Amino acid sequence: MSANSLPEGAAVWHSLEVDKALDLLDSNADSGLRPQEIQQRLQKYGPNELEETAGRKAWEILLDQFKNIMLLMLIGVALISGLIDLWGWRTGTLKPGEVPFKDTIAILAIVILNGILGYVQESRAEKALAALKKLTSPLVRVIRDARQEEIAAKELVPGDVMLLEAGMQIAADGRLIEQSNLQIRESALTGEAHAVNKQASLKLPAETDLGDRLNVVFQGTEVVLGRGKVLVTNTGMTTELGKIATMLQSVENEPTPLQQRMTQLGNVLVTGSLILVAIVVVGGVIKDGGFKNIQELLEVSLSMAVAVVPEGLPAVITVTLALGTQRMVRQNALIRKLPAVETLGSVTTICSDKTGTLTQNKMVVQSVSTNNKTFGVTGEGYTPTGDFQLNGQKISLEESPEISALSVACAVCNDSVLQKEQGEWAILGDPTEGALLTLAGKAGIEKDQWNSKLPRVREFPFSSERKRMSVIFQVQQVATGEASSRGVDPAIASLLQSEPYLMFTKGSPELILARSAQIHLGNDTAPLTEEQRQKILAENDQMASKGLRVLGFAYKPLTQIPPEGSDETSEQNLVWLGLVGMLDAPRPEVRLAVQECRNAGIRPVMITGDHQLTARAIATDLGIAQEGDRVLTGQELQRMTDQELEQNVDLVSIYARVSPEHKLRIVQALQRRGRFVAMTGDGVNDAPALKQADIGIAMGITGTDVSKEASDMVLLDDNFATIVSATKEGRVVYTNIRRFIKYILGSNIGEVLTIAAAPLIGLGGVPLTPLQILWMNLVTDGLPALALAVEPPEPDVMQRPPFSPRESIFARGLGSYMIRIGIIFAILTITLMWWAYQHTHAPDYQGDRDAWKTMVFTTLCIAQMGHAIAIRSNNRLTIEMNPFSNIFVLAAVVVTTILQLMLVYVPPLRDFFGTHYLNLQELGVCIGFSALMFVWIEAEKIFLRIMGKKAV
Repeated sequence: MSANSLPEGAAVWHSLEVDKALDLLDSNADSGLRPQEIQQRLQKYGPNELEETAGRKAWEILLDQFKNIMLLMLIGVALISGLIDLWGWRTGTLKPGEVPFKDTIAILAIVILNGILGYVQESRAEKALAALKKLTSPLVRVIRDARQEEIAAKELVPGDVMLLEAGMQIAADGRLIEQSNLQIRESALTGEAHAVNKQASLKLPAETDLGDRLNVVFQGTEVVLGRGKVLVTNTGMTTELGKIATMLQSVENEPTPLQQRMTQLGNVLVTGSLILVAIVVVGGVIKDGGFKNIQELLEVSLSMAVAVVPEGLPAVITVTLALGTQRMVRQNALIRKLPAVETLGSVTTICSDKTGTLTQNKMVVQSVSTNNKTFGVTGEGYTPTGDFQLNGQKISLEESPEISALSVACAVCNDSVLQKEQGEWAILGDPTEGALLTLAGKAGIEKDQWNSKLPRVREFPFSSERKRMSVIFQVQQVATGEASSRGVDPAIASLLQSEPYLMFTKGSPELILARSAQIHLGNDTAPLTEEQRQKILAENDQMASKGLRVLGFAYKPLTQIPPEGSDETSEQNLVWLGLVGMLDAPRPEVRLAVQECRNAGIRPVMITGDHQLTARAIATDLGIAQEGDRVLTGQELQRMTDQELEQNVDLVSIYARVSPEHKLRIVQALQRRGRFVAMTGDGVNDAPALKQADIGIAMGITGTDVSKEASDMVLLDDNFATIVSATKEGRVVYTNIRRFIKYILGSNIGEVLTIAAAPLIGLGGVPLTPLQILWMNLVTDGLPALALAVEPPEPDVMQRPPFSPRESIFARGLGSYMIRIGIIFAILTITLMWWAYQHTHAPDYQGDRDAWKTMVFTTLCIAQMGHAIAIRSNNRLTIEMNPFSNIFVLAAVVVTTILQLMLVYVPPLRDFFGTHYLNLQELGVCIGFSALMFVWIEAEKIFLRIMGKKAV
C-alpha cells in the first residue's frame, strides 16, 4: 500500500478530531464499513501485511562464493593441472605408478569445501521481517455493517472500526474513537517502559512525538488494561511498524573489516603470484633459449600458484571465530554472525538505549517529601518492603504519620495492580504506578483494602496536555481508631468522615502546587504560604537534578460528584500532600563497564526515548557524559540536515526523545565520521539502527524477536558489562587472526620463492607438487594455526585504543614480517635444496635421485613447527613463556611432525604423496636447517629488545 493512496491528512491523524478522521475515511463509528466498501478498499490499499523485497536466491549465494579471486585462481590451476595430466595420460608420458588427476581432484575438493563454508555463513535467511510479521495479531474484532465480527488481521482496511480489550495485540494503526481506562504498552515500538494512558478526546499538535501521541494506537503494541474503539487509519507498510520494515529493507549489508581485509589479502597474493609466475616463465624461456621445457615451467607455475593461496586460511578463520563464539556464550554474549566476533575488536562507539539496557527497567521510589521533611526510601524493585529514613536514620510511621496520608494517595490514585507471581512481585500496568503501589505497601497501605473503603465514582484521566490525573471516591465510614491502628494518619481518617466524596490528584509538581491552597501538616491542614511553596519547588528541583521522576500529590474533600469535563474548576483549592521521586535505577555494574569502555578508547553514547533531564542525570551518573554536556532532543535532531548532524555527532553523548528514524540517522552520521559503531537495543524501533550499525547488539531477555534477528550479537543477560567482555574477546580474536596469518603466509612466501628458484638455478624438476603444497597449507600449517587461535590475551588488551577497522591486513609491521620471514625461509630452504640436490646426485649416492625434493618438503614443514612455537609472542622469548599456557600449540607441533614423518616412512602414504625415503643423515640435516628458523625469530626478538622497540 502506498502512502500516497491514503486520504489527505493521513500522516497527522493525531491532530484531527474524531469526527474529522471518520469523515476523511468515510466511515461510521457505530456501524463501520459496508461489505462493498471493504472489497474496494482491500483492492485499493492491499492486505494488511508487511511486504518483503526479494533477496538473493540460494544458488546466487552459492555462486557468489566462487567469485573470490583466490578460489578463481585455484580453479584455474586445477583445470590446467587436469589438462597436463590428461595430455600425459593420452601420450603415455605419466611416470610409472603416478595417479592422474589427483592434484586436480584435491584442489577442486578444497575449492568446494571453502565454497560450502562461505555458503553456510551467508545463507542464513534474514528473519527480521518475519519477526515483524509475528507482531500482527492473527484475529481482530471489528464492527462491519453494524455487526461485530472477527476477521483475520490481514483483511483490515483503513476505515474499519476495531475493538480493543486487555491482552490484545493491536493489528493496525488507528485513531481512538472512545476508550475506558485504556493503557497500552508501546515499549516494543517507542522504547518507553511504562504503559501509556490513551485518550480519544485529545487533539494534538501535528509535530507531536510518536511516544506522546495519546489519541492513536499502533500496530504491534499491546493492550495492558481497559478497552477501546479505534478507527483504522493505516495498514500494511504505511503503519509505523511498516515504516520500520521499509528502513530494515533499505539498510545495506556492508562487508565486515575482516572480510574487507581478506579481499585485500587475496588481491595482493594473486597479483604477486601472477607477477612471479610471469618472471619464472619468461626467465626460464630466456635461459633455455625456447619453449622446449615449457611443461616443466607450467608445472612450476602451477605449484607456485597453489603455494601462494593459503587454502587452509578460510577454514582456520571460521574455526577461530566459532571458538570465540563459544567463549562469548559462556560470558552471556550470543554471536549470530561469525565475523562479528572479530569486528567487536574494532568498535570505537557504543550507542546504547537507556531503558532496560543501562537501567533496570524498574521504577523505584527513592525519596518522599512531605510536611517540609524529605525521607529516603529503601528497598529494591517492586517488593513492598523497606524502610523510611530521615537524615540517614530509620523512622517509624508513628513518628511521621504524614507518610501514610501520601501513601493512601499513591495507592488509590492508581490504575495498576501489584501482584506476586511465582514468589516474585510484578506490576500489571505502568511501572511508575507500580513504584507508587510499592511505596504504599512499605507504609502498610494495600490498594485492595482501600478500594473497598473508597469506591471510585469518577476520574479525570491523565494526558500530556493536562499533565495530571484525578480520581474521585465515595467515602465509606472508617472509624478513626481503626484507621489509626493500621498506621493511617488520623487527619485522613477524620477527612474520610467529613465529606461524602474525596478527590486525590497526582501529576506535575509545579502544576499541582499551583492549584493547591492548603498544605497537609500531619494532624491538621493550614494555608499554603509563599515560603512553603518555594521550599517545595526547591525540593522538586533537587530531586529532578538527581535524575528522579517527580510527581506531586494533593487531595480535596467534595460535597458532590463533579460533572464530566469539570476538571479545570474541580481541580482547584487542593490540599498539598507532598512529592514522590522515583528512579529507573542504573544497573550497578554499568558504571564500571562504562569506565572500562573509556579506558579501551571506546565512547559510549546514550540514545533514548526518555525525557532529556532524566537522560542527562542517568548519563552523568554512569560517566557517559560530563556535567553540562549538551543533550540533543528528537525535535532538534528533526530540524537538522544530515550535514549538520554529522558536524555535531562527535560532540553529543546524550540523545533524548528520539524516534526510530533518528536512531538510524545518528548511526549513519557516526559512520560517515569514520566511527565504527555498535548499537544496543531491545525494541522494534531499534531494529533498523541495529542492522545499520557495524555491530548490532540486542537484549536477550527484554529484546523483541525483531531486534534479535536484526542484530549481530545478543546479550543473554541484558547486561551492558557483557559488551565489554565481548569486546575484549573480539580484540583477542583479531590479534590471534593476525598471528596465524603471519605464521601461514610467511611460510607460503618461502614456498613460492623456493619453487621459483628451482628452475632458475638449474635444478631438474619441480621440488614440490601441488598435492604436497596442499598438505602443507592445510595440515602442517593448519593445525598449528588453529592452536595459535586460542592463544591467551595480552595483559594490556583493554588498555589501548581500538585498532582502526580500516587498517590494512598488512598494517603495523605484519606485511614486512611476512616478507622478511618468507625470505629467510626461502634462503634456508634454497640452501638446503642446493645441498640436497648435489648430495642426491653424487656419483656414489645409493638412494633415490629425487629424494632432494622430499628433503625440501620436510624442511619446510618442520621449520614451520619452530615458527609456531616462536610466534606465540611478538616480544617475549619462548624460554620466558609458560609452555603450558597454550598446550594446544605443543600438541599441534608434536602431531604435525609425526604426520609429516609418516608421509616419508609409511609406504602407502609415500606413494600417494609422491615422497621419497630419507635416511637418518638426510632427516637430521632437514631438522638442523629447520631449527635455524626458530633461532632466527628468537634472535629478532632479542635485537628488538636491545633497540628498545616493541613489535605489534
